[in-house]
Amino acid sequence: MNVCGAGHDTEADDYCDVCGIAMVVAPAEATATLPTSAGSTCPHCSTLNPANALFCEACGYDFTTGTMPRPLTPPSGTAAPSLPADVAPAAHADANPAPALTDAWVAEVWIDPDWYTDQKSTDPLPSPGLPIVVPLQHTSILIGRASRSRNITPDIDLSSDNGISRRHAQLTTDGTRWWVEDLGSSNGTYVGGAVGPLPGTPVPAGQRKEVAGDDRIYVGAWTRIVVRRATDGEVH
Repeated sequence: MNVCGAGHDTEADDYCDVCGIAMVVAPAEATATLPTSAGSTCPHCSTLNPANALFCEACGYDFTTGTMPRPLTPPSGTAAPSLPADVAPAAHADANPAPALTDAWVAEVWIDPDWYTDQKSTDPLPSPGLPIVVPLQHTSILIGRASRSRNITPDIDLSSDNGISRRHAQLTTDGTRWWVEDLGSSNGTYVGGAVGPLPGTPVPAGQRKEVAGDDRIYVGAWTRIVVRRATDGEVH
């Protein structure tokens, strides 16, 4: 038999069946019946959550990763939340200081099985297919592999090819003709024609070599690059 707060004897454990007031469990009884793993205290806002909670019900803290949820993008016309003084906004993706091209040019990046065989690479060859078309926006173009720690953001990013150096080669143009220069890469930069055997002699590091209209640039374990003018509607 239970006793409600008004002193009535009742068999109910939720509401007194005599006067209807809510039953209050004595502190000692509550302590005795609560399991030791009754909940998880949020380290961010100190709210007690169920023991199996993945997120804090009050502030959204992620108990699995130990992070707060990313804020939503504010609606159009609403000011974005300010960042702390020691957090700088992300830099603009285009970090190339070279002048912009006046005409539209692109680079076709091909996976070349013949070049792969010639290089005798131990890396697995990706599936060849149609080229990746990279718009060229500046008069100086860096070919390489991206590195956030070294702040290297190539214009032609060939990070999938481990035979490419971080700063592998550089393309330059006067608006009509193109030249390629090896930047001291580990595996060299090669230029060959559209027909005939694959090139066997690399471009000397630090020397510019003109790339004719039908030439191909070979770098890394399987990469072939073709520079050409963009077709109508290809570059926006």
